[in-house]
Amino acid sequence: MRHAWMAWICLAAGTALAQSAGQTALEARLATLETLIERSSAARQIEASGTAAAVESRAQARAMLRQARAAAAAGDAERAEKLGAQARAKLVEAVRLAAPEQLGADKARADYDSRLRSAQALLAAHQRVSAEKGEAQRSAETTRAIERLLDSAAQLRAQGRMEEARRDLEQAYLIAKASVSALRSGDTLLRSLSFATKEEEYRYEVDRNDTHQMLIGVLLGGQRQAPALDAMVAQSVERARGLRARAEANASRGEHAAAVKLLEESTGELVKAIRNAGVYIPG
Repeated sequence: MRHAWMAWICLAAGTALAQSAGQTALEARLATLETLIERSSAARQIEASGTAAAVESRAQARAMLRQARAAAAAGDAERAEKLGAQARAKLVEAVRLAAPEQLGADKARADYDSRLRSAQALLAAHQRVSAEKGEAQRSAETTRAIERLLDSAAQLRAQGRMEEARRDLEQAYLIAKASVSALRSGDTLLRSLSFATKEEEYRYEVDRNDTHQMLIGVLLGGQRQAPALDAMVAQSVERARGLRARAEANASRGEHAAAVKLLEESTGELVKAIRNAGVYIPG
């Protein structure tokens, strides 16, 4: 009998120790969960995102953690563990909801910085090529237009008006790119040495034409107050489209030399449209 009592006492003591250890481990897990919800990088990401759904999911995680602690204090470890798992799942959901916007904002900033570097490089190229061709004085107006747009983009970005900043930056980039390509388009060295085939030159002219089309699209993106001028722009754009279609048809038949000539004429019409829209570029 004495041995039976001793065995029971040992068993009871072991169970108590196991329960105590289990309780301690549970409390540690809940404490770690609290850190994740309140003070981790994930918590900061949720706060910075400003996403209502993410904030709400985090609030639900907090409520579940409070319930888990209450269950643990009442000795209901099973319920505490279940609520803790649910709180962790809610936190993961909150991070997922916060991530797209945060990643999108990061990408937008990276894209802006990349475009800015490209625009600045094109402005430098525009100034260099203008000087080399003795066109610096004639191109000064274009230079000032690009610089004004870059300054405006920088100010708008500083004010947090990113959409407007990107619009001005894109216009500066396209003006600079169109100007550089126009300055170089008549360069004998470029034509005689840079293109291995007429097909390669055709692809170059397609890119030039695309750039001018995008620029006219940006310039006409807002409301304009000069109907007669708009009509002139529209006529040039329509002629440019017709010439581009003919060029593409020639290229599809392998007639790249003719296609190049038609694309040059198309781009010339777009240059007229751009100038009529109020922006001077060479060409």
